Amino acid sequence: MKKRQIATVLLLMMFCMFPFRQLAQAAVPGLDPLHVEGTRLVGSDGKPVQLRGISTHGLAWFPEYVNEDCFRQLSQEWNANVVRLALYTEEYGGYCSGGDQEALKALVRSGVEYATRQNLYVILDWHILSDGNPQTHRQEAREFFREMSQEYAEYTNVLYEICNEPNGGTTWQEIKSYAQELIGVIRANDPDGVILVGTPNWSQYVDQAAADPIQDQENLMYTLHFYAATHRDELRSRMTAAVEAGLPVFVSEYGISSADGGGHIDQAEADRWVAAMDRYGISYVAWNLSNKDEASAILLPSCTKTSGFDQWDLSGSGRWLYQTLGGKQ
Repeated sequence: MKKRQIATVLLLMMFCMFPFRQLAQAAVPGLDPLHVEGTRLVGSDGKPVQLRGISTHGLAWFPEYVNEDCFRQLSQEWNANVVRLALYTEEYGGYCSGGDQEALKALVRSGVEYATRQNLYVILDWHILSDGNPQTHRQEAREFFREMSQEYAEYTNVLYEICNEPNGGTTWQEIKSYAQELIGVIRANDPDGVILVGTPNWSQYVDQAAADPIQDQENLMYTLHFYAATHRDELRSRMTAAVEAGLPVFVSEYGISSADGGGHIDQAEADRWVAAMDRYGISYVAWNLSNKDEASAILLPSCTKTSGFDQWDLSGSGRWLYQTLGGKQ
């Protein structure tokens, strides 16, 4: 086993053993509850709310960034108001592919508590990728979201993302069927929480959801993902057309690199995306909080810190994100 894998296992064991329920008792879920009106997220006063922040990389691979000092810095210095906890279902150490499920759930719980105490909204991301079709692990998803929605029904800052990036030819009808089932599971415990629904082709075909949205449910949004060095006017126009057609869109993952997370970064195109999202009040969450040796990671591979990042620790993506979120000098 590689040193990184050994370290990851030890970290996950630590989170599994950590008394997270003591954290839960101390946490005060006091952030303004959100709901969906028309195409926008709004607060309890009816005023529009835009969430802007960052996603972790896979929790099984980079658990060390789920710590309160890191989340405090993101909130207080980076001006983020949301973090996304990416729980991979497949891949090495995934929740449904041999990973330690109890340790991973403990890490999610710790992430929720840290986020709550640091006045951050938090997205529980069921991160399907190589499994392609969310139906593949439907039963595991049911069990996970049943448990999480029972625990966090009273939290006003928790959002549920039920399928990250359906792909491999998965149709909107297959996704919609899965979503309707998972929505029912969550609503049995949490009748008001905001639920994010993936769309076909790596969460790009929001036009298909706009043409046939899920009916008779409230507080749903539909996800679109982009990578600025790959996706430009065509996908951006699809996003804005869907919103203009009445679809509530949430960009739960984006990067300023190419779609594989590598390659060059395109800050000019990223700025065009931000301008469009800001114009329509669309929330957006950047990929990713790690020091992985790829362009989309916000930290340089040489950075061994897990909090207290300075400008010298940041990659090109990290420096752009810090400035875009309005980070404090």
